[in-house]
Amino acid sequence: MEQTNIKKPWAAMAGLLMGAFVGMLSETSLNIALPKLMQIFNLTNGSVQWLVTGYMLVIGIILPFSSLLTKWFTTRQLTIFALSTTLIGAIISALAPNFPVLLTGRMIQGLGIGIILPLMFTVTMLIFPPNKMGAAMGVNSLVIMVAPAIGPTITGIILGVASWQYIFWMFVVILLIGLLVAIKAAPNVGTITKPKVDFLSLFESIFSFASIVVGVSLASQFGWTNPMVLGVIVFGLIILGLYISRQLHLENPILNLRVFAIKEFRTGSILVMLDFAVILSSMYILPQFIQNGLLLPVAMTGILMLPGGVINALVSAVAGRLYDNIGPKLPIRLGFIVALVGAALLAIAPASAAVWFIVLAHIILMIGAPMAMSPAQTYALNSLSGPQSADGSTIMNTIQQIVGAIATAVASSLLTFGDKAANHVSSAVAFTNGSHFGFYFTVALIIIAILMSLTIKVKKD
Repeated sequence: MEQTNIKKPWAAMAGLLMGAFVGMLSETSLNIALPKLMQIFNLTNGSVQWLVTGYMLVIGIILPFSSLLTKWFTTRQLTIFALSTTLIGAIISALAPNFPVLLTGRMIQGLGIGIILPLMFTVTMLIFPPNKMGAAMGVNSLVIMVAPAIGPTITGIILGVASWQYIFWMFVVILLIGLLVAIKAAPNVGTITKPKVDFLSLFESIFSFASIVVGVSLASQFGWTNPMVLGVIVFGLIILGLYISRQLHLENPILNLRVFAIKEFRTGSILVMLDFAVILSSMYILPQFIQNGLLLPVAMTGILMLPGGVINALVSAVAGRLYDNIGPKLPIRLGFIVALVGAALLAIAPASAAVWFIVLAHIILMIGAPMAMSPAQTYALNSLSGPQSADGSTIMNTIQQIVGAIATAVASSLLTFGDKAANHVSSAVAFTNGSHFGFYFTVALIIIAILMSLTIKVKKD
């Protein structure tokens, strides 16, 4: 990438940083509002989870095209368009009179965030000199770590004193400031080459990922054996197979899936996907369990989620150093083992569980999952070189969002199944039973990850 000299690089980055902050804040903060939204709009768990899975699905669909977009449009155009789109989505959500409009706003937000997240790193690499690149990337990572950590707490406080619409009005304020800053300071960097667009790959990518996530999500409402559910999933898998085959045969694929032939990348990336699925599935269920199982108020839920969120951010910040000092095997394996303890505690927590028990289990889970995440990412990406590194990063970011959406949908399906399976008990006990089914899924993911981590072999110099 060709460096561009920018007098005020931090001012140039400010709009993207604000957009990314809202994007990551939005990915976790809404989980805590789902029980209230279910009541307000008279929704089932299977329906309300679309606010999470739909958002992540759109991000996952847009991410693979991030590199192509920067070759067709200037970074300034993309920055202003992405922030404007996210802002419009937030306004639509804030004003939504019903669930379909709210969901539409969320998915429009996802469109903008899917552009902002990779663009933030691209612009950073283009405008900061090598001697300041580490600090700049550190700020990017800090934004991505801190936002999910404080999201549930901020949302809980807002819902404790005001209506759910103010969550989105908070996004609107931040995004409006970011957009005004971007209009004033966003730079034009990079090179416009306008390469040929492979529209068949584009459509295959959209329809395959969308069909799989839609099919899994519909299982929450209609069951896994429903012919429509199975049909949509099978259709998505067939299109995905065609998409993969096309990417492997194209000279310039949208996603260079050939990197999966490298064992270290394949193992590391699968561990990252499993870890992300662990975090997303558990964080989807936990705030609902606290409200509907333990019957605690929403503001208290946000406060109880804060210690685990802060620990998550802190461990994420230092996990990379563990890789540098002791390699990938120990932190990855130890991280998943610790996470297993936390998930298992949540899976056995009764409706009468003490508050300290839930907070402790959440903290343990949030020590283990991020401890494994960064070393697994580094292990995967260090196996690549040159242009492959960018390909690997794009693939991991894309599949993370898709896997996160699928994991959330599966957790929602199991939550609904377990809730309905509990007969002749109070609603709190029934919801707790459903939560246990969801946490069993998290436990299963961690066990698979532990077994896979045993295959990690570090090449000796």
